[in-house]
Amino acid sequence: MTSPTQEPTATPHAVLDRVAEATERLLRTAKNLADADLPEPSLLPGWTRGHVLAHLARNADSLVNLLLWARTGIETPQYASQFLRDHDIEAGSTRPLAEQITDLETSAARFATLAGTLPDDAWHARVRTRGGREIPASAVPWMRLQEVEIHHVDVAAAYTPADWPAPFLIDLLPAVAADLTAAATTGSPAATPTFTVEATDTPFTATIGATTPTRTIRGPAPALAAWLLGRSPGTDLPTPLPTLPAWR
Repeated sequence: MTSPTQEPTATPHAVLDRVAEATERLLRTAKNLADADLPEPSLLPGWTRGHVLAHLARNADSLVNLLLWARTGIETPQYASQFLRDHDIEAGSTRPLAEQITDLETSAARFATLAGTLPDDAWHARVRTRGGREIPASAVPWMRLQEVEIHHVDVAAAYTPADWPAPFLIDLLPAVAADLTAAATTGSPAATPTFTVEATDTPFTATIGATTPTRTIRGPAPALAAWLLGRSPGTDLPTPLPTLPAWR
C-alpha cells in the first residue's frame, strides 16, 4: 500500500498508543478466523487473507529497521530488497492461523518495544521509506497506524471503514486528499477532473485536482476515505463519481 504522506499533529508516542489499540482490534479479528478462511480472497487483488496478515507482520519488522536507522545512525533499509519483501509475504501467506497470529503478535511487540524506548532526539532523524521518500522517524508510527487500520479492512472479515476510529479518519482524509492532489498535478489533468470532497459528519473538506473543481462529492467520512483509498467503489456516495488520480 502507498501510505499517505502527511503526518498527524499528534506526538509519536500518542500515535503509538493508537497503534497498540488498532493492533488489538486486528488480533481479535484474526483470532476469530479459521485456517480455512486464510486462502479466501482479501480486498487486495491477487492477495488472500493470509497474504494480508503476513504482510502486516513483515511491515512491522520493516519499520523496526527504520527505527534502528534512526536510533543508531546506521542506514538500515526498510526492506533488504523488493524480491525478499515479496518472497517473505508469499511464503508466510500459507501458514496455519496459529502461526500467523503468533507472528503478528511478536512482530508488533518488537515494533512497540523499540518505538517505546526510542530517545527523543532519534525521532528527528531522517530515514527513507522503501519507495525512496525521506521522512523524519516521527512519521513511522503514523505509517504503522495506516498499515494496521487499512489492511485490517482488507482482511475482509467484518472490520469495515465504518469501524475506523474518528481520530484516524480526521488524520487520514487530509493526507489522502493531499497525495491524490499531488498525483493529479503531476498526471494528465484531462484524465483526472478536479473535484471537491466534503464530509457530512466532520468538518473535513478538500479539493482534489489541479484545476477548478467541477463538482462536490459529499458523504460520511468513512465512505469518502474508503472510496479515495480504492477500498470501495463508492456506491454509497452520490454518482456518477469522477475518476480518481492514480496513486504515486
